Amino acid sequence: MGKKSRNRAKNSTTVTLDPADLVDVSPREPCPCGSGKRFKQCHGREQAQAADTFVVRPFEGLPAECDLIAFREIVPAGTAEVTLAGEHQGKTVNLVTLLPMAMPGLVRDDETIWIGLQTHASSGDPSRDIAHAITAALKTEPGNPIQLGDLLKDGPRLQDLIDTSKPITVKVHEGFDYWVGENVEDPTGEVAAGLERANAAASPTVRLESVEAAYWTQIGDRRYLRWVMPHSEDTLLDALARLHAAGSSSLTEGSRLIGSFRALGVLAPVWELPADAEAADLEKPVADFAVALDKALATEAALTTEERAARAGLASRQLTIR
Repeated sequence: MGKKSRNRAKNSTTVTLDPADLVDVSPREPCPCGSGKRFKQCHGREQAQAADTFVVRPFEGLPAECDLIAFREIVPAGTAEVTLAGEHQGKTVNLVTLLPMAMPGLVRDDETIWIGLQTHASSGDPSRDIAHAITAALKTEPGNPIQLGDLLKDGPRLQDLIDTSKPITVKVHEGFDYWVGENVEDPTGEVAAGLERANAAASPTVRLESVEAAYWTQIGDRRYLRWVMPHSEDTLLDALARLHAAGSSSLTEGSRLIGSFRALGVLAPVWELPADAEAADLEKPVADFAVALDKALATEAALTTEERAARAGLASRQLTIR
């Protein structure tokens, strides 16, 4: 062994650090492990590895998985309250579709934590991104936006931080008024102006009550139902193809199944609706469709020629949301 190799071996020390202690460390700061190297050249290298880690179905195992996917990908304004487990057991966190300027999170003056799901940057594992933001929020003084440090390879995921035995209650809002508290003063009118612009850009959206994760929306002068479903892609496509080939894939008269989104490991079929269809009009038809879909999902027979053709058509009308 050469002299340089012996020195490297002598000076190499394995140090285990608490991921929570590294949240606020800048890449150019000395690494907290005491190596004398900059953080980005030491334990900070894990950031790149974490960002490159891709998880096909990041919210799997969470209550309201499909609603969380909808909140991250297609719903303009919504909130979901989750309860933390472990060290901060019982503390609630508000997961929201969007915060001002797409910031990752903030801690209000009343110490409530608000975490944005639709942000400018994300890794290959949104569950880890959200948990990373929550970890930063728990160390942030009230009245401030959170400051994200490096994403750590061994950092927690959302499944590690919240009490998954409790349901997640989701709520869709007409606009972004949840951005401000009830007693916020806005003497300059900047907050009101920002809210007005954001609200004007949001497509009207309503979550149905008869099934999980189905959202009526109006985009321009057209109306749609987008329904995030938890089934595996192949199984769901087979079931939809059976219904489509049988002429049973529409929800109401004048509606039609036009394709699907692929998002975070699941599919969200999309129906175009009649121009006058309201969300309330869909409750019973969608509940009935869910029953028919369950029967199709349970069918094990091979697809017929007509069903295979229908499946090919549905598969060709998919859009992957990245």
